[in-house]
Amino acid sequence: MNSQSGTEEAPITIELNPQGQRLYDRMRTRVVKTRVGSRSGVRDLLLLLPDLTVLLMRLIRDPRVPATSKVIAMLGIGYVVSPIDLIPSLLVGPVGLVDDLLIVSASLSKVLNHVHPDVVRSHWSGQGDALEVIQRVSAWSASIFSEKLPRALRRRV
Repeated sequence: MNSQSGTEEAPITIELNPQGQRLYDRMRTRVVKTRVGSRSGVRDLLLLLPDLTVLLMRLIRDPRVPATSKVIAMLGIGYVVSPIDLIPSLLVGPVGLVDDLLIVSASLSKVLNHVHPDVVRSHWSGQGDALEVIQRVSAWSASIFSEKLPRALRRRV
């Protein structure tokens, strides 16, 4: 109980059970051999979109996440699994995943405003701190929309 305001704060529970490792985590471990203190490699970059998408799916199932945040997460996942894309992957290859990464990072940025950081960290499978990764991807996304995309459009027009 908080003695100053007289209100109780609900504790955040983080389950750290290596025995019950999730399926995605086991698969990811086989692909990327992570070492404590090591830097992210190319494989981590290739797994960034799946890592962020799995994070959104796990947040949807978490009862500590508000319903409005779950709707935003569902919209982000819906875009990733949708065959309709702004940049079609079938035509331009891996570059076509950039729009999916932009949408997922925007969804996570919105969700993070309403979810405790420890809840997000407890669902993260990727390398490094989840919040730092999301912040870096969001900053990269913002730079594309605010600088690079308008410049490219001006050249075309």
